[in-house]
Amino acid sequence: MNIALDKARIPQHIAIIMDGNGRWATERGLDRSAGHKEGVEAVRRITSECTRLGVKYLTLYTFSTENWNRPADEVAALMGLVLTSLEDEIFMKNNVRFRVVGDRSRIPDVVNKKLAETEEHTAKNSAMTMVVALSYSSRLELACVARQIAEEVKEGRLDAADINEDTVSERLWTNFMPDPELLIRTGGELRISNYLLWQIAYSELYFCNTYWPDFGEADLHQAIASYQSRQRRFGKTEAQVENEK
Repeated sequence: MNIALDKARIPQHIAIIMDGNGRWATERGLDRSAGHKEGVEAVRRITSECTRLGVKYLTLYTFSTENWNRPADEVAALMGLVLTSLEDEIFMKNNVRFRVVGDRSRIPDVVNKKLAETEEHTAKNSAMTMVVALSYSSRLELACVARQIAEEVKEGRLDAADINEDTVSERLWTNFMPDPELLIRTGGELRISNYLLWQIAYSELYFCNTYWPDFGEADLHQAIASYQSRQRRFGKTEAQVENEK
């Protein structure tokens, strides 16, 4: 089914919770790592299509801080996949810049080294920025912001009376990009899972049952079409928004 999208209303920042890799593999009698490998193929598809559509930021929830509690062999396989996927020429082919957000202190040195190299290698790419949330926790991010603000107040570099929403936003790991307009979660679960809690305050949420390895261009188009069918009011009334057009 072809879906007609309004090219003038493509969300500039799409965030995705890529859920369902393990279940995709289990239902096929495969090791969970096979689902993660197939999930990388979905990343390639969606990255290329987002670039083609004109999306400027694509943020992918790749590995949460809670995921460190998974079986050691699965964690090792995931870290290995991070390394191999960073060899992909998709970044240069699609003129995509690569960035990472998260607690990098827990990531193995060899992976951190490759992450840094890829960030540097793609720094001048300008069509889209792919942001990988790796070893990421929104609560940890906000706790780090609170600690930084407290230290600045203690040292006299910031007046407590001046603290506002911008004070927080400017200190987030994601401070280099706008908040997502659209958050997609695949896999059928209906929760946010500690992802971009501050940033998605006014994001449109889209949930689908499709497992991430099966998520393709048509699924992405359906999510964007759903986004485009909604009226974004930001606290205003429907009449106020209509009058502003």
